Amino acid sequence: MYEGMLAETVTVRGYNGDVINAYFARPLGPGPYPGVVLIHHAPGWDEWYREATRRFAHHGYLALSPNIYYRFGQGSPEDVAAKVRAAGGIEDDQAVGDAAGARDFLTALPTCTGKVGVFGTCSGGRQTFLAACRSKGFSAAVDCWGGRVVMTPQELTPKTPVAPIEYTKDLSCPLLGLFGQEDKFPSPEQVAQHEEELKKFGKNYEFHMYPNAGHGFFYYDKPMYRQEQAVDGWKKIFAFLGKNLGTQGSP
Repeated sequence: MYEGMLAETVTVRGYNGDVINAYFARPLGPGPYPGVVLIHHAPGWDEWYREATRRFAHHGYLALSPNIYYRFGQGSPEDVAAKVRAAGGIEDDQAVGDAAGARDFLTALPTCTGKVGVFGTCSGGRQTFLAACRSKGFSAAVDCWGGRVVMTPQELTPKTPVAPIEYTKDLSCPLLGLFGQEDKFPSPEQVAQHEEELKKFGKNYEFHMYPNAGHGFFYYDKPMYRQEQAVDGWKKIFAFLGKNLGTQGSP
């Protein structure tokens, strides 16, 4: 059976109609395929996220990772991310708007089924949950160890004025959460608090807490990588998306 993939940078309209760049990977076939928007982490729009984007395409998804740091200029992911940190991060409104714009780019494609999920790790996991609550139109959401979903009043800023947990009642699609028991951001206690809120509002969710794993346990190039937990986590992601989005193409 023929198998192929195309991966390239494209432009999409994000928050406030801004034109930003994005990394787009898709199977080379007639489709139709469901889509996935990948919200990158705080280390930036980097190689790991390009690899993850291609991984989703290999599994039969139209995968798009918008550069939510685009407005801070071009350069290495590390240099751009340093500028973002120095500026106190990006606005929650902007992250949600960029994710929604990426989703709309996918749903407008003739090869898209119309079902699009959203995925993110670290800060991108937090923004994934925000997008799934504040922007209607996503059919599934995957939050991998997203910190600062639970926030104290002292942690709120003009750019992040509301703790994401406060939007739980507005979650509009099934949610998968993967977390490490040794993580501190979010801590197991914060994850449990979020789970209680999801239960309170009767939301469709799955949370998995991995023992002997901390923050970022998918990142094979970092000391925090945990092979067994990462392999199982990816299996859970594709099972969850297959159930909620469907798939076509390579298994």
